[in-house]
Amino acid sequence: MGANALRGEAELCVAGARLVLRPSFAALVAAEAELGPLFALVERAADGRLALGELATLFWHCVKDRPDALAREDVGEAVVAQGLAAVTPALRILLGQILQGR
Repeated sequence: MGANALRGEAELCVAGARLVLRPSFAALVAAEAELGPLFALVERAADGRLALGELATLFWHCVKDRPDALAREDVGEAVVAQGLAAVTPALRILLGQILQGR
């Protein structure tokens, strides 16, 4: 199953697999615990100051039904391999959900 736009989900390709990124409450709480307040994260992104590690961390926490074989580094490597331009649409969707909710 692909991403459900009605749930604010996005997709990320990692090692040839399409992963669904879902910004659930639990995922965002876990990301916030590691990255700090989500509003500050959104502000950094808007200012072009979102670090690569922060982006990968947000994606990691939002992976729905995370495969056991998936390592956090795989997500980061996928972001680097695809480039920021390719993963920006997924980031926009997640940041939009953080700001607007469902």
